[in-house]
Amino acid sequence: MSRYLAQRIGFAVLILFSLSIFVFVLFFVAPGDPARMIAGDKATETQLEQIRSNLGLDQPIYVQYGRFIAKAATGDLGFSYRNQQPVTELIVRRLPATISLVIGGVIFWLALGIPIGIMSARFPGGFRDRLGQGFILLGLSFPTFVLGMLSLYVFYFLPRKAGFMLFPPGGYKPFLADPVDWAWHLFLPWTTLALVTAAIYARLTRGKLIEVLGEDYIRTARAKGLSEAKVVYKHGLRATLTPLITQLGADIALLLGGVIVIEQIYGLQGVGALAVQSVRNLDRPVIIGIVLMGGFFIVVTNIIVDLLYAVLDPRVRGA
Repeated sequence: MSRYLAQRIGFAVLILFSLSIFVFVLFFVAPGDPARMIAGDKATETQLEQIRSNLGLDQPIYVQYGRFIAKAATGDLGFSYRNQQPVTELIVRRLPATISLVIGGVIFWLALGIPIGIMSARFPGGFRDRLGQGFILLGLSFPTFVLGMLSLYVFYFLPRKAGFMLFPPGGYKPFLADPVDWAWHLFLPWTTLALVTAAIYARLTRGKLIEVLGEDYIRTARAKGLSEAKVVYKHGLRATLTPLITQLGADIALLLGGVIVIEQIYGLQGVGALAVQSVRNLDRPVIIGIVLMGGFFIVVTNIIVDLLYAVLDPRVRGA
């Protein structure tokens, strides 16, 4: 197991190194002068040259990259061009809102999507299966921003018009300050994220479970007199975990990089909102930091997924 883990970690480091080169070169050749963005349109050429010298922008690209990667290895991603604050500090400050949104959304969509998929797979072609497939079709058809705006209208604007507040329109409250207020403010974002994503998990669960329930060992289990619930949940459902874990790992990693649409709709000042602001301001250090952070989350979740594969299937460890 230790050798298996070491191989995955080495591969992850190689991916992050390659990503850092790609992102750094991409933004180095991008149009726009960082010195001009910092100093403003009225700055003189002498002032601009001084800023470039202070930032090291007058050095060759390989020197700039070497300095960047050396600092990044210690967690120093440089300073924002816009407000001169450390990039790492800006990102860490926004992470609690994004992590809170992702954790709640994951719990909601797993609790909703997997049972619906199981229900559809147990009764293929029946009324329950049609209900499940209807949910899947609606979930996959509704854009996130439409569902978010509809949720705000139904659960905030209409109650507010009637003289009471059912749910707040958005914003983030720290968990440690008040857990109840934290959950109350995040309930609508959680629901919006879960309803869209649960449809994917319901479809995956249904398709894989129908396939598994037709296998010979399932028929053998039924012939031995095992109850249908035991056949489905003990034998069938375990075989469906592999694609679900793969999808879950990818979804969590991508969402931790910023749930841009939902954060914008509900006014959550998370990593996604920071990414949008940085792109608008052409704040390259912050954009690079967010991309690298997203890549870090992706490789870490992939390592966790690989380890879960090894736990579920010992044959993977010997591969």
